[in-house]
Amino acid sequence: MTDIVLCGVGGQGTVLASKLIAAAAMDKGLDVMSAETIGMAQKGGSVFSHLRVGRKVHTPMIAKDTADIIIAFEPAEAVRMLPYLKKGGSVIVNSHAVKPVTSVLKDSGYDGSEMVGYLKENVENLTVIDCEKACREIGSPKVTNMVLLGAAVRSGVLDFTMEEITETMKRMVKPQFQEANVAALNYRG
Repeated sequence: MTDIVLCGVGGQGTVLASKLIAAAAMDKGLDVMSAETIGMAQKGGSVFSHLRVGRKVHTPMIAKDTADIIIAFEPAEAVRMLPYLKKGGSVIVNSHAVKPVTSVLKDSGYDGSEMVGYLKENVENLTVIDCEKACREIGSPKVTNMVLLGAAVRSGVLDFTMEEITETMKRMVKPQFQEANVAALNYRG
């Protein structure tokens, strides 16, 4: 059984990444159960998915201290979901902060660096990726999800090859976006 938490802010592609993992797992004949919170997604609010993959999965919810991996599209959301991570689990996080409306209005200076620092101090298996830089280099502002998903596959925690996840993406993403998404999946910064 692999327990995966994906978290981010509305508009980052968190739900698509979750659906790609689920589809790739089902292609391998594995059971998948998921639960998502996407109510504030269109307003830039928190979005997260619990995804359980394996044999005889009976519940979609992941208990605290049991997630094998957290794939975080935003540093504060990674910290918020950290209680779900098991000891020795992995976190893959975008270093770029998405400022909440309250931070913008108050000009609080939130840039995510404090959250990334916290993760560095508290997570043994941490991968931090500058997805803003990756998106610039790839030439698309909409591939953060694929950059993080590619890193998660390369981590070895997810039981997929890059070819399997790429083929799943090609089935689920419109042809005009596939080239950028393939580049993002293979991005190594």
